[in-house]
Amino acid sequence: MDLDLRKLRYFVAVADRLHFGRAADDLHIAQPALSRQISALEHDLGAPLFVRDRHGVALTDAGRRLHTDAGPLLASAAAVRRHVQAAARGGRRLVVGFRTGIPVIPAERAFAARHPDAVVEVQRTEADDQAAMLLDGRVDVGYVRLPVDETGLRVVPLYTDPWMVALPAAHRLAGKEEVAEADLAGETLVWHDGAPPTRRSLPDAGFRARGVEEKLEHVAAGRGISFVARSETTFHSRPDIGYVAIPELPPSQVALAIAAARHSSLAEDFVTAARASAQITAECGAVPSTAGG
Repeated sequence: MDLDLRKLRYFVAVADRLHFGRAADDLHIAQPALSRQISALEHDLGAPLFVRDRHGVALTDAGRRLHTDAGPLLASAAAVRRHVQAAARGGRRLVVGFRTGIPVIPAERAFAARHPDAVVEVQRTEADDQAAMLLDGRVDVGYVRLPVDETGLRVVPLYTDPWMVALPAAHRLAGKEEVAEADLAGETLVWHDGAPPTRRSLPDAGFRARGVEEKLEHVAAGRGISFVARSETTFHSRPDIGYVAIPELPPSQVALAIAAARHSSLAEDFVTAARASAQITAECGAVPSTAGG
């Protein structure tokens, strides 16, 4: 049986709030009707999604799995609707994903010179969703930081971006011009999903940081050190954090990615514009790469 998107939206509303009454209010439907829709979804899937008892509402293992998968699925459905509506209006629209510190404007201006009738929208992505947003259609072309799971993607390298170590302002190394990996031995690391750039094994601070802002909040609080690309530091200058170069580390690779199964002349032209403007990006604080031409 096909998955009913309306029931899925109802499920997400309950899963987000873990309360049928509040979810029903937000959805502007009666609570009994919402309960019937959730029961029907459980029947469709052949699995209980919630545990309901005197203590309240909780997700089952199946419910947690569905909650994880439902967001991208609903976002993809919404993207399909937007694309169809834009096509029906005769408009041309391109959604560009970007990561913190990666300037989009140089490429956007070059692209706009060739396509003055196209509307360019930007959508921020993070390490844990940059590939998913391309694959499910929320983003047409995206700036990514490698490594990224390239399954289903076409990746075009643009330039490299040196790593910096982010330290609390009072840290013993904060005033140095550069440090070596050996200087960081024993330091506690604040990081996010994926392997950090250092080749040394550093103790995990135990905080799951999503994005550079969250990493820096933990660093400023003295909970550990972290690594950020040099271009990111220009967007996050703050007195409670020091940034120090660490030349030993292989630099971050910035690339553009497109879903391999989608064919868009607008996206291809944006890639061309981005490659042509890579030198402008380099002048903003990154280092151009010979990779990818």
